[in-house]
Amino acid sequence: MTEKTQHGRRARSLFWLLVAVAAVLVVFMALRPQPVWVEAVTAQRQALEVTIVEEGQTRVQDRYVVSAPVNGYLRRVELQVGDRVEQGQLLTRLEPLRSEVLDARSRAEADARVAAASAALAAAQQQVAAAEADQLLAGSELQRVKRLAEQQLVSEEVLQQAEATAQRTSAILRSARFGVDVARHELQAAKMRLTISAASGAQGVTELVDISSPVSGAVLQRLRQSEGVVTSGQALLEIGDPEALEVVVEVQSFDAVRIQPGVAVRLTGWGGEPIEAQVRTVEPVGYTDVSALGVEEQRVRVVLDLMSPREQWALLGDGYRVDAHFILWGGDNVLVIPASSVFRENGQQSVFVIDGERVVQQDVVIGQSDGFLVELLQGLNEG
Repeated sequence: MTEKTQHGRRARSLFWLLVAVAAVLVVFMALRPQPVWVEAVTAQRQALEVTIVEEGQTRVQDRYVVSAPVNGYLRRVELQVGDRVEQGQLLTRLEPLRSEVLDARSRAEADARVAAASAALAAAQQQVAAAEADQLLAGSELQRVKRLAEQQLVSEEVLQQAEATAQRTSAILRSARFGVDVARHELQAAKMRLTISAASGAQGVTELVDISSPVSGAVLQRLRQSEGVVTSGQALLEIGDPEALEVVVEVQSFDAVRIQPGVAVRLTGWGGEPIEAQVRTVEPVGYTDVSALGVEEQRVRVVLDLMSPREQWALLGDGYRVDAHFILWGGDNVLVIPASSVFRENGQQSVFVIDGERVVQQDVVIGQSDGFLVELLQGLNEG
């Protein structure tokens, strides 16, 4: 009986011992620090760009609104949007109203318009002369840089900048010549109004006035189609050259201060291959815009010139959407790591580095960042 009792006690003791050990193991497993899963990457060299991305829109550089030169009865406008027109081509006709003939105030207004149109034409011709001089200088500079580039005395960047300057001056000259054509047309329209206003009677009135195109291009918009009475200066058609496009991008004001004329831009998201462009101007005046989330933002318009060959963007038209990537900084052989791996401690940028079976903290010096990758200047080697 005694042996059975002792055996039972030992069994119970062993049982409770096992229970205690199990409880200790459970508590240990519960309180033991859990391993943290991390992703390990290597520092590697690759291309890195710092960009600002905004949505933009194409537009015809030079547009002209054809308007009625005098009060009258307009004939129906047969042209459709997209129709090509040549300079001097007949667009429509207008029959002047009889009341215009003896209107002394109209004659005075016509005199003033002729004088103003003559001055505008002279100013436009001076702009053409200045643009021709700039183009000649840019062309000479481009030839000089090309000769130096053949001897490997200048960098590729200098050559590209000279080419961009030559293209930009050519575009400015084309726009200035467009301005001369428009000013000449305005002068002719002003003289026509003066002739009609100066008529002394019904016999001297021009029965029909021809309204012709001031420039070669295409119809961008029909502002008036049906025949009927129109007033002097009323818009009828909008004409421009769809092959002379520019891009307008509205950027936030804190980004605009980082963008300078000459900055390279890559255009994507239009349905074709990326297009190279360049900043022509950053407008000095901002405006308030409301975002899709209802937040007021200060935005600034940035105008871009297309630098790629015409064949590459021939399918683009007026008012097309594009994504503009402003390239503020770029490098082809940059040592980078993910931006999420960098943290700040005690005012110093640091990363965790795997050293054998341990993880150690390493201070680093970083440079540029595109939001996903950061440039490593000091602290780590490749690999």
